[in-house]
Amino acid sequence: MMSRSKVVSRLLLKSTQALVLVLGFALISTSFSEGGRTPTRAKNGMVSSASRLASEAGVEVLKQGGNAVDAAVATAFALAVTWPSAGNIGGGGFMVYHGDDGHATTFDFREKAPLAAAERMYLGLDGQVVNNSNHIGMLAIGVPGTVAGLYKAHQELGSLPWEELVAPAVALARDGIPITYALQTGFARSANRFRQYPSSARKFFRADGSLYELDDIWVQPDLAKTLELIQNNGKDGFYKGENARRLADFMAANGGLITAEDLERYEAVEREPIRGTYRGYEIISMPPPSSGGVALVQMLNILEGYDLAGLGHNSADYLHVLTEAMRRAYADRAEHLGDPDFNESMPLDRLMDKDYASGLRTSIDMDKKSESSPSEFAQAYESEETTHFSVVDKDGNMVSVTYTLEFGYGSAIVAEGGGYLLNNELGDFNAVPGLTDISGNIGTAPNLVAAEKRPLSSMTPTIVAQNGRPLFATGSPGGKTIINTTMQTILNIIDHGFNIAEAIEAGRIHHQWLPDFTSFESEAFSPDTIRLYESKGHTIRERGTQGAAMGVYFNREEGLFEGASDSRRGDGAAVGY
Repeated sequence: MMSRSKVVSRLLLKSTQALVLVLGFALISTSFSEGGRTPTRAKNGMVSSASRLASEAGVEVLKQGGNAVDAAVATAFALAVTWPSAGNIGGGGFMVYHGDDGHATTFDFREKAPLAAAERMYLGLDGQVVNNSNHIGMLAIGVPGTVAGLYKAHQELGSLPWEELVAPAVALARDGIPITYALQTGFARSANRFRQYPSSARKFFRADGSLYELDDIWVQPDLAKTLELIQNNGKDGFYKGENARRLADFMAANGGLITAEDLERYEAVEREPIRGTYRGYEIISMPPPSSGGVALVQMLNILEGYDLAGLGHNSADYLHVLTEAMRRAYADRAEHLGDPDFNESMPLDRLMDKDYASGLRTSIDMDKKSESSPSEFAQAYESEETTHFSVVDKDGNMVSVTYTLEFGYGSAIVAEGGGYLLNNELGDFNAVPGLTDISGNIGTAPNLVAAEKRPLSSMTPTIVAQNGRPLFATGSPGGKTIINTTMQTILNIIDHGFNIAEAIEAGRIHHQWLPDFTSFESEAFSPDTIRLYESKGHTIRERGTQGAAMGVYFNREEGLFEGASDSRRGDGAAVGY
């Protein structure tokens, strides 16, 4: 009788061979990173993502002659198979592109509220949210944007045929992937959520109802069929025809709001990027409805007035000025930012103006923390279960993508017959108009619910350029912490001279105006540093980890691409060739 290990090996080989056949050539000359302070180095291109299989799919596209956008499309669809807690076709996100020729742009594929959505849709007669319905259940599901966004980016900037880019994901879903430790533990943590929905239970449990075990092969036939529709029909494979009818019927039968009209009307938007400068480097990031780019540039403008290198990396004074910059940017974020299609008067230029930052800097006392008043702008909850990946091709073109389902595994609801998870992104709207308090509620007008509106996000895919050419791409999951994780990664490279891996692995903090405390990663800071920091009046709370950054860097001096996958989370890998 063949041993279990040999059976698994043969199944893994079969799955890998299927992927290779689709791509047309075998996996060769590939570099990997297990996470750590030494980056992966390669000569021809790099993909860094939360899933080794997804990174490999992206790199194989680069080997075929595809560009960074082609590889990003392949990686994103593969993540929908291999990293279901956040990789998706039932959610949404943002892409930032910067070509070696200087051209930079962004693609907004954030989810939208359905046409039937209304400002007070989650509230009972007492004016409070009913049963957390803005986060849990069918009413929390927004119109997905991922497929439309990837398709639009490919139409504008891709080079290889669309069908070839979706093919690796189809093969992975059809032939199966091994259950890793991250998948096994993720399924177990969410088991009770999955059991509430028959369509979810069929996807995430074995036929006998038991949990998958390590090294089992997980086959996703319904997802493979949906991906084939997208492969053969592009955007219309998701938003029209069989999938659209099936999803609309499922929503109608279960009390959801999304209709066939909502799906057909959805469009991704190409937007001008947020642009800033920091110590001579160019910052290219995502505009609203992402708050990330604006807040990132504002904080960097404030910090540019300090000798951060002289203060010392992660010293008490260094962490103090970072905290005070965070405090001010997050307060402005809450007051002013939302979907630009519904908020024409957002003061973006003022928020990112260096003179404005200078004024904010003068209000920072090096010996004492500032106060965050409960009467100002608290921060609504935003899930940390997102994913990010970064890509660079042989010509130095870079792509930075962050996308999500909101919670880990989103709504936990699998579209019946479609095989993909649906998001619960409408929870990122301000659910109770006018209610802003210390407990974390926020009710400011720019981010209230409205039909076809996109909720505000903290996702911050970013590319840093030098002399008009992309230098490195970075970003992270982590809800509200995303902006601060991205900023600290940038500071680690520019101010402290870290390589991309060191920059990603270094300890992080987070402050978001309210609640008024700073989260510190456990075991990442010395007791002396913490005592000195607290002596300035700060309150700290320890947390396990913050974010999971993925980055690529073009070392032009050596003619090499460097990449790193954060060791904090997932089955990630920086893969190059």
